[in-house]
Amino acid sequence: ERLDYEISVIDKMGYIDYFLIVADFINYAKSQKIPVGPGRGSGAGSIAAYLIGITDIDPLKFDLIFERFLNPERVSMPDFDVDFCYERRQEVIDYVSNKYGKDHVAQIITFGTMAARAAIRDVARVLDIPYQKADMIAKLVPHSLKITIDQALEGSQELRKLYDEDIETKRVIDISKKIEGLARQASTHACGVVITKEPVVNYVPLYENEGQISTQYTMTTLEELGLLKMDFLGLRTLTVIDDTKKLVKKIRNIDVDFGAFDDPDTYRMLTQGKTLGVFQMESPGFRKMMMKMEPDSIEDIIVMISLYRPGPMDQIPRYIRNKNNKDHIEYTHESLKEILKPTYGCMVYQEQVMQIFRKLAGYSLGRADIVRRAMGKKKIDVMNKEREVFIEGAYKNGIDKDSANKIFDEMAEFAKYAFNKSHAACYAVVAYRTAYLKAYYPSEFMAATLNSFLGNLDKIPQYIDECRALGIEII
Repeated sequence: ERLDYEISVIDKMGYIDYFLIVADFINYAKSQKIPVGPGRGSGAGSIAAYLIGITDIDPLKFDLIFERFLNPERVSMPDFDVDFCYERRQEVIDYVSNKYGKDHVAQIITFGTMAARAAIRDVARVLDIPYQKADMIAKLVPHSLKITIDQALEGSQELRKLYDEDIETKRVIDISKKIEGLARQASTHACGVVITKEPVVNYVPLYENEGQISTQYTMTTLEELGLLKMDFLGLRTLTVIDDTKKLVKKIRNIDVDFGAFDDPDTYRMLTQGKTLGVFQMESPGFRKMMMKMEPDSIEDIIVMISLYRPGPMDQIPRYIRNKNNKDHIEYTHESLKEILKPTYGCMVYQEQVMQIFRKLAGYSLGRADIVRRAMGKKKIDVMNKEREVFIEGAYKNGIDKDSANKIFDEMAEFAKYAFNKSHAACYAVVAYRTAYLKAYYPSEFMAATLNSFLGNLDKIPQYIDECRALGIEII
């Protein structure tokens, strides 16, 4: 029933070709033994994608929602981001170019822009200001992501003082403010590729750099034009998993079988905090969290990947407390129990917000996703209108208005940082596989991991220390 519904939506929205093209190049990669990820992003919520091999995650098993990926009530481009072995990703792009024609396939341009420090340095260079002084001015801009020059002048007293007292510095900064944010240089997007029915040049101007052809328009503009954009991502971890399996086969003559995500030794290792090298779980904070939580299922891993971010981290102590004391879990209303029981009474996923709208107030999942997005973007006018609709719908389903109002407030607060369960489930599978390999084949796994970091010598010492801690000899 769900599959029939999905196919009708995919057909109606005109995306059958898109699904088939993605399935084709993924199947090609697998036929060439190029490691492919189990999925990424909301696409894992599609049964159709699962059945034709685009994803490896059964959406029914993990309670994933198709409308989070493709919403029949909101016209938007679907987006399958696909992870490949980072060493062999180019082979898949070459296959697509050869199949559809090199003039029908192009990579996508991206522009490096003038950030605050770069703008100051470039202006100072043009004005023939000595490097030492230019460097000193630039370094007074605080190290913060996307900080502007105006914000730097407010946040740094030393920069403000220099700006007010030194005419040369004032001139540099005033000119820098005018060019800040402008494009500085063109480069190729790390993973974006566009495929077109007619030659690409019939749709957009092209750019050539060292023999590589890319569009002159950025990804956002291409999407607005309705062109088909694919993301071919390189993921180092897939290479590590594949190399480990090859080593295990070569040394022990064992074909690795990851099983059904229920191996007790793997979860025991995670509980002990031995997660260096385990995908998404390497940071000291994540290790401590796993030790407190004592994970025993793939759902626990999905939850932790979703919660271990600024904002939702505040929910972690409550989740751990409820997991260990299930009798003390409280729900704002009993109707939430079925939806929030898998996460011990905590809202964790965007999909749960959508399910609450549907179950409590009779929304379609498509409309529920639209409201969830409005909550995430704090669209007050939409939220005020939908609050009345939600409370009215919930009241018709036997939920008192005070409880309905409180639930709406909880969703509105949570939606600011809710995570996409489809994406978390895909990455939890990759995390589990790396943990399983480390638990059972530590020598082969650490050798493959070390090999993957030969181009990044800064990371190697901690992995060598980990090998020694595991009793692995380093030669």
